[in-house]
Amino acid sequence: MSVFTHKQNNNIILVSIIVLGCFLLYALSGLFSSILGAIILFTLFRPFYLYLVEKKNWNKSAVALMIIFISLVVIILPFLSLSFMVIGKISGINRSTLPIQAWQTKIDTFAGSHLNQPHFFENTIQKLGTYATDLFPSILGSAASIILTLLVLYFLLYFMLTQIREFEAGLLRYAPFREQYALKFALALRDCTYSNVLGQGIIAITQGILLANGFWIFGIPDPVFWGIIGAFISFLPVVGAPTLCIPASIVLFANDHTLKGILLLAYGLLFIGNIDNVLRMIINRRIANTHPIISVVGVFIGLPLFGILGLVFGPLLLSYFLLLLEIYETNRLAADRLDRIRNAGED
Repeated sequence: MSVFTHKQNNNIILVSIIVLGCFLLYALSGLFSSILGAIILFTLFRPFYLYLVEKKNWNKSAVALMIIFISLVVIILPFLSLSFMVIGKISGINRSTLPIQAWQTKIDTFAGSHLNQPHFFENTIQKLGTYATDLFPSILGSAASIILTLLVLYFLLYFMLTQIREFEAGLLRYAPFREQYALKFALALRDCTYSNVLGQGIIAITQGILLANGFWIFGIPDPVFWGIIGAFISFLPVVGAPTLCIPASIVLFANDHTLKGILLLAYGLLFIGNIDNVLRMIINRRIANTHPIISVVGVFIGLPLFGILGLVFGPLLLSYFLLLLEIYETNRLAADRLDRIRNAGED
């Protein structure tokens, strides 16, 4: 006969589960990018998968493999290619044909006489180099690490899709709150994923294209490269792609193209900046509203953990955390209300 009561046995089991869960989380910390990436892709492609499998009666495995191929070609490979291109461009910028030394002399002279910053160019380049190194650690890592991350991601995604009903039923069964709250959380999770990934992706691509267009019109060298850089930093709140027009305008001012510099500055800060606000308003109305504070804090959380992927993962993690807090509070209030009703009935 056990020396522990039923409640004590359950408490011991709960403590064991928590300890083992923490150990497993620590052991899987290196694969967290794969797990989160699989969840994001599952959320994005779930409606497409269900349409083909349940409406069109296509083979589950074939549809899952097709989705893996589509995501690899449309999302993963272009992202990696652009990242490697940016890194190669940054590392070879001193060997390029850009008149870096001439720019440095003119910009430092201009900044020294007008802004009291005689080493403006050198300091800015050093800060940008440090920031780029921090931004791309996952890309600068070994190819084996990237391949392992993708293999685990797609392994998880394949079984999440092919066993979608069992997977979702398991989530509902083990969710720490009632089914209606679990479904509400799932819908909110879908909306914030769409808002952070699809919405911000559309804004980034649009701003990158507009920035490249503006640089090409006003004669800034290598506009495509700067457009790609602008698309990347569009994920950064407050900063954004329009800020690249400021140093570009200084370059034009330093080369005595004052009118072009003024027009480029106005184009970036007024036009590209307002396009961001218009697109964000449309996306928030159609999908979900991600508060700017979540984006700002999420980026600072995500960058040290995931490198450039943290631009997306950070705000998502913070959004998921706040959703859990909201569901927990709703669940707690409902439980308190039920307890009061029961106590009133007993009285």
